[in-house]
Amino acid sequence: MDKEFWTVTEVIEIFQIDESFLAELEEEDVICPTCREDPPAKLFSSMDMEKLRFAKDLIDDMGVNLAGVEVALRMRQGMLDMRRQFDAILEDLARQLRERFPKDS
Repeated sequence: MDKEFWTVTEVIEIFQIDESFLAELEEEDVICPTCREDPPAKLFSSMDMEKLRFAKDLIDDMGVNLAGVEVALRMRQGMLDMRRQFDAILEDLARQLRERFPKDS
């Protein structure tokens, strides 16, 4: 997906869902669209789109309810955060090793 934001109409078309499903996800804080004032519209970011895709897959394919979707998304975010921390630790370790054992020039 190469856009920055999508409208409600676009999201409904892309995911083949109804507006009430979007409202439920918004009420449960699964997605948090940006509100534009002029003209008034809700816009969904690429992060919202990814969460929506994940939520729809969990609900449609696995029968997970909205509370379960919220838990799964929180766990997924925690795993992504840990991955970023681990990558940062590895980068720092690699930097320290390069400094300690420079290549012969």
